[in-house]
Amino acid sequence: MIALPPATKVWLACGATDMRKGMCGLAVMAQEVLKQNPHSGAVFVFRGRRGDLIKLLWYDSQGFCLFSKRIDRGRFVWPMSQTGTAHLSASQLSMLLEGVDWRRPQRTLRPALAG
Repeated sequence: MIALPPATKVWLACGATDMRKGMCGLAVMAQEVLKQNPHSGAVFVFRGRRGDLIKLLWYDSQGFCLFSKRIDRGRFVWPMSQTGTAHLSASQLSMLLEGVDWRRPQRTLRPALAG
């Protein structure tokens, strides 16, 4: 994955998206469904009906980039929202792409050694 600036906004389209859509179709969805400017530099994430495929749309000031990932086992964790959108941080997006439940990440803390 290309490193994104820390202040990059990440928008998820809750629900299922037709994965046959390409750059133009997803840009229209970002504008009309998510009510966001697709040229804003934000990352827009869409998930297919089966849950094992996601597409990311990003405008890098020169043009649109379209990334896709199909997970071999399991499904991508996806929120259900009344508004149809969800906002994530760049670190939550990284967890999502790794197949980690970004809503409740488990932190492993080792106890401090008594000295």
